[in-house]
Amino acid sequence: MPGAYGTTVLDSAVHIIQIALTPVFLLSGIATLLNVFSTRFARVADQIDALVKSADSGETRADATLAHRLCVLRRRSRALDFAVVLAASGAALTCAAVLALFVGEAGGPVVATMLLVFFGLAIGCTLAAIGAFTIEMLMANRRVRAEASAESVSAGASAG
Repeated sequence: MPGAYGTTVLDSAVHIIQIALTPVFLLSGIATLLNVFSTRFARVADQIDALVKSADSGETRADATLAHRLCVLRRRSRALDFAVVLAASGAALTCAAVLALFVGEAGGPVVATMLLVFFGLAIGCTLAAIGAFTIEMLMANRRVRAEASAESVSAGASAG
């Protein structure tokens, strides 16, 4: 009979570990998102640096244009900041859910409720981070389309 008890405890421990590994995939996805956000923020920072450098050397077209572009870049960086905070919160809540899984074996229904709340909030934060990133991407794409339209108009004018 001791073998049966040991097997039950081992099976229970193995089951808990299997369940706890599932959120690790969410953590991996969130880490990938954070890497993408970081890369996007570096691009925004590079554009700000280029604008400031061109303003210092007197190469800018107009102060109003420079102010507008800096304003758009500032909004994009805020959207990225928001996405990073949400994604990091989602990762922390996922870790809290994993911890609740391990503690849940001894904690009963209160810990089960905590687990559902933590994991639900983690998913919610991750979805909101993706939403904030989508907003930043749309802002960036709007600028690219505007520049492409301006280039095509000026190319058409010089060809005619």
